[in-house]
Amino acid sequence: MCRPFAGIRRRERRRIAMPNSFDIDGRPSATRVVVAMSGGVDSSVTAALLAEAGYDVVGITLQLYDHGAATHRKGACCAGRDIHDARAVAERIGIPHYVLDYESRFKEAVIDRFAESYVAGETPVPCVECNQSIKFRDLLDTARELGAKILATGHYVASRALPGGRALFRAREAERDQSYFLFATTRAQLELLRFPLGDRSKAETRELARRFGLAVADKQDSQDICFVPTGHYAQVIERLRPGAAAPGDIVDLDGRVLGRHDGIIHFTIGQRRGLGIAVGRPLYVVRLDAAARRVVVGPREALRTSRIRLRDVNWLGDGSIDETLASGREAFVKVRSTRPPQPAWLCRGERGGIEVELIASEDGVSPGQACAFYDAAEGQARVLGGGFIASTVAAARGARAAAMAVER
Repeated sequence: MCRPFAGIRRRERRRIAMPNSFDIDGRPSATRVVVAMSGGVDSSVTAALLAEAGYDVVGITLQLYDHGAATHRKGACCAGRDIHDARAVAERIGIPHYVLDYESRFKEAVIDRFAESYVAGETPVPCVECNQSIKFRDLLDTARELGAKILATGHYVASRALPGGRALFRAREAERDQSYFLFATTRAQLELLRFPLGDRSKAETRELARRFGLAVADKQDSQDICFVPTGHYAQVIERLRPGAAAPGDIVDLDGRVLGRHDGIIHFTIGQRRGLGIAVGRPLYVVRLDAAARRVVVGPREALRTSRIRLRDVNWLGDGSIDETLASGREAFVKVRSTRPPQPAWLCRGERGGIEVELIASEDGVSPGQACAFYDAAEGQARVLGGGFIASTVAAARGARAAAMAVER
């Protein structure tokens, strides 16, 4: 059983000062750096900053999917225009630029997994998979093949050298922080990655873009999922997995049938609108039973989650995960990118896996989502790692289990 939260130790709240350089060994002119250029303002400024500092910069843009399908939608990352914009920026700052066809890798590692997760009743986070499998694995390998010492990106997150190796920290500007999507970055990868924008604000980045004379200075930020140009996930899932939208029952917590649905892929945990049933009181989706094709609904309080079971955990804190969890570990966790870190206790579960005991329960936590760990609730907290949510325990059930454990 997890122990009560007592607050992060004071010694672990210290902050490391940001270095005055890119923290790259060697003379800049003799040091090759690959920059992942998406065609947006952030990666463009990253490339310009490194080029201005005298590094041997090579820009690489990844073609990840059929860009023609997304060219009509503003704010879609990696749309057809982006390759043109990245090439124009590279020409402006005087660096070589290459476009690599990663479409088949992206489909297998990200799009197909996204579809499988949705069909299983989960709420996947494909940006984590993309960073983990494509950008920080495949692209990093490509950077090494090109003789690069470092791979730099425009992510708003900070990487700093500590006595035990490089560590990951939240960005200075909280609303821009992207650390939630980077929890799966490994220690070995961190040694080869740099994030020059982590200690800058978005306004500063745009001002730098204007100073460099980049046409993308006022370009709209990418939004939503890049390979869903219409914004309708279910349409993409049905195209990738024909038959995934099989109908089924909408039931309450006791299993009573309240209505019918046209496929669980049209629902997410916490959803209230669009249920198509009227029972005189607000109901929310609290569980998706993919095997039985059932959408389980209940009152808002049924959404409260007290315990989370994780899979594929990546540990970035000091020491090993086994040593850390031997007696439990205090931390702050995020279960959605838009939510602030909440106090929690990390521990080994009864089944041997890693679990998170939420001190104050959370609403609408869904399997498939990411759960990122931090050493503090605010500021540029250190990222301790994270994992994917395998299952959850309702708050009421967790309270009863805890009471029983105490009695025993």
